[in-house]
Amino acid sequence: MGIITLTTDLGSKDFYQSALKGSLLSLMPNVNLIDITHEVPAFNISYAAFVLKNAYPYFPKNTVHLIGIDSVYSENTKYVAVKHKDHYFVGADNGIFSLLFDDTPEDVVELNIMQDLKYLHFPLVDIFVKAATHLARGGKLKDIGLPVAEIEHKMLLHPVIERDVIRGSVIYIDTFSNVITNITKDLFTKIQKNRDFTLYFRKSETITQLSWHYNEVQEGEKLCLFGISNHLEIAINKGKASGLLGLHLGDIVRVEFHP
Repeated sequence: MGIITLTTDLGSKDFYQSALKGSLLSLMPNVNLIDITHEVPAFNISYAAFVLKNAYPYFPKNTVHLIGIDSVYSENTKYVAVKHKDHYFVGADNGIFSLLFDDTPEDVVELNIMQDLKYLHFPLVDIFVKAATHLARGGKLKDIGLPVAEIEHKMLLHPVIERDVIRGSVIYIDTFSNVITNITKDLFTKIQKNRDFTLYFRKSETITQLSWHYNEVQEGEKLCLFGISNHLEIAINKGKASGLLGLHLGDIVRVEFHP
């Protein structure tokens, strides 16, 4: 029984998500469907890439990950299937794969599955479903597309390093309102060199030590730590950091390291 995960911006209000799942089950009744998320902000490929990048390594090899973000027909956008680190990915070549992977994927094909005209505005339930179920059954990439040499590239906003300072930004806010920045653990450690630091955000908020877990401070107190994503997080123990601290996507944070 194959596994197909779903990462989309379809939400749960409309019929679109159900139509997608029904289409998959119609072609492969015994498939194991796993929702990663359907709550990606509309067309936000960087948000989707962050979520999927932190989720897919936990799935078994040969899992197929269907990505439904900004996938409406465009003559300038290819639909592709990708193999990378023993996982398969199906989606629009709109830059998401360059954000999803740290290195070049092993195999990429442009899908040559015939488009059903009645699904022209909803390729998720047609081309994407056919490709995903083919791969979930153990089918080969070469049977559903032609090899392509390059994928579309998008650039993430990277932290700025100024000698003893890292300037980063908020890239994700999770269900618990924990605030996740684009400052990775590797970068932090490289610049820190075992020195003390002060994390600045908003106008006057600061944190001066890393925590190992959320309960290391009293309930209601703020903290920072490196979570499961290995990105620097700002949180409040048993509280909603984003709302209480006034932090939003794109806000700037600054880490200063002391001599």
